[in-house]
Order: sequence, then structure tokens, then C-alpha cells
Amino acid sequence: MPNAIEQIVNAYVRLKNRRGLDALMMHRQRLAVDLKSKSGYDFSLPIGQIDEEIAIIEEGLSRLKAESADPGATHPV
Repeated sequence: MPNAIEQIVNAYVRLKNRRGLDALMMHRQRLAVDLKSKSGYDFSLPIGQIDEEIAIIEEGLSRLKAESADPGATHPV
């Protein structure tokens, strides 16, 4: 079963909402930078989760790009 970020990314791809995916990516990247700059606590678990979410968003952006390059093709979502 897909997790929440996968469902959100799938919806953005289905709706061809590049701006939404870009905003989601920027937010996750800012969170990662902020957590990586902190000290005094082990943030490796949330950083790992954010890195996984960034990879899912990147995959969604790739799917969206592929669909826009070949509008006649159907891609499973």
C-alpha cells in the first residue's frame, strides 16, 4: 500500500501539476538542510525519511517529464 507522499505525488502526476511537485520538493529539501545543520540530537531517522520522500518526488517529476515528452503514451500511475 502506498504511503502518503506516494499518493500525493501520484495525484500531482495524474493532474500534471508540476508546480505542486516543485513546491513539495523545495519544502522537503529545506527540511533536510535544516535538520542536517542541527546538532545535539540524532536526526538520522527523520533525515532518512525526508531523503526517501525526495527520491519519490524526483521519480514523480521524471514520470511527469516523460509524459509531457510523449503525450500519446500511457504510463501507469
